[in-house]
Amino acid sequence: MTSSTLTRFLVRKDNLGTTRLHDAPPRALAAGEVRLAVDSFALTSNNITYAAFGDAMQYWGFYPVPEVEDGGWGCIPVWGFATVRESRCDGVAVGEKFYGYYPMASEAVLAPVRVDAGGFSDGAGHRRDLHAVYNQYMRCCADPFYSASTEDLQALLRPLFITSFLIDDFLADNDFFGAPAGAMLLSSASSKTAYGTAFQLAQRPGIEVIGLTSPGNIAFCESLGCYSRVLGYEQLDQIAADRASIYVDFAGNAKLRHAVHSRFANLKYSCSIGGTHVSELGNAKDLPGPRATLFFAPAQIKKRSADWGRDGLGQRLVQAWQTFSARVEQPPAPWLLTQHHAGAEAVTAIYRQVLAGSGDPRTGHLLRL
Repeated sequence: MTSSTLTRFLVRKDNLGTTRLHDAPPRALAAGEVRLAVDSFALTSNNITYAAFGDAMQYWGFYPVPEVEDGGWGCIPVWGFATVRESRCDGVAVGEKFYGYYPMASEAVLAPVRVDAGGFSDGAGHRRDLHAVYNQYMRCCADPFYSASTEDLQALLRPLFITSFLIDDFLADNDFFGAPAGAMLLSSASSKTAYGTAFQLAQRPGIEVIGLTSPGNIAFCESLGCYSRVLGYEQLDQIAADRASIYVDFAGNAKLRHAVHSRFANLKYSCSIGGTHVSELGNAKDLPGPRATLFFAPAQIKKRSADWGRDGLGQRLVQAWQTFSARVEQPPAPWLLTQHHAGAEAVTAIYRQVLAGSGDPRTGHLLRL
């Protein structure tokens, strides 16, 4: 049954602090399409990275808004859960619940292809040239990651932890670029993808995992127990300048990146992950030492799917996720507490908070328009 209004949360592509709500009547489904009501989605600094790199990495292309007048607006993709409200696709039934990559909107219309017991891929024409990993939708009833009791954690952490797993695996797969007993320097150490990466790296013998963060987040990062030590951004001088090291950059802060490259003469690799410091993003040209190289998780998925098979990769991911999520929820001091928010005003307020990098790093936000 078609809803009366489709509501989308839009941002200016050239000014991420400028937002608007766009209401429109939902279009009728074509043959083979399904309409899903977006039940809840997570909003984290990872989604800000999608927006910051929206043109370069084609993130704006997943949910285009061509009907919005000047073309300068975009809809940020988010991870979450949705329920089929209407279906004109054989094999996808009304009432089924799917985990996947949705718009910041009240609903999504998808065109399922390769429908099987596990889920489907979106075969919409505008998504055919976008990376397949973002086009997959998993039936919750058949998803090995899924359990109702950890649904909130899955929305908040599952895509981030998969990236964390792949970063750790990528570095190990490349023998840590000649620094197997070196220092792993992780910026934006309070971010969820960073501490997921630290959790994985900490299980490898001989590696020192050093979290770099703002002074206000040092105590939180230390409480996680996955960093060998935590330093403020102005404390790089507490690390020996000749230490073999790798920089894993979640912040995207141009000034910090230059400081790291300038100080560490034995920097073996510089891995750029995201852009949590949106106001301080900058290019990576003319840096001392190795070139700052953007990490693209789907490329490592493709490699490991070839190495291990799709099922082999899936089994490793599920096992690692179960270990990580158990630690995240472990009493008496869980790493993450979730809050639910509903409605346009709440979504706008939380978006601004996440964009500004403010708020309690121990809090995760689940939203619904």
